[in-house]
Amino acid sequence: MSDLILYGIANCDTVRRARRELTAAGVAHHFHDFRKDGLSPAILDRWISAIGWEDLLNRRGTTWRRIPPEQREPLDAHRARRLMLEEPTLIRRPVIESGGEVYVGWSEDHPALG
Repeated sequence: MSDLILYGIANCDTVRRARRELTAAGVAHHFHDFRKDGLSPAILDRWISAIGWEDLLNRRGTTWRRIPPEQREPLDAHRARRLMLEEPTLIRRPVIESGGEVYVGWSEDHPALG
């Protein structure tokens, strides 16, 4: 298995683009689908430690808007963690682990492309 793991959901446009560009660049990677493969608390805690819950939580997506305000406010690290474990689609995508580093999001000059 490759050292690079790309986390996300299969039908996310950004995840599809990242997978396509990694493959085109010849970067070996493993895809971990939140919906099919789940998300462990240990993995989420590792990401929160590396990049912070504020940068990990997607407050602009449809999943966030679907959650009643009383379930998401007041928002703090504990509540954000709980929400992301219950609804992994609240996590900005993709999340990439490579070489001990954690990255969130995708761009054409992503460090994973080397």
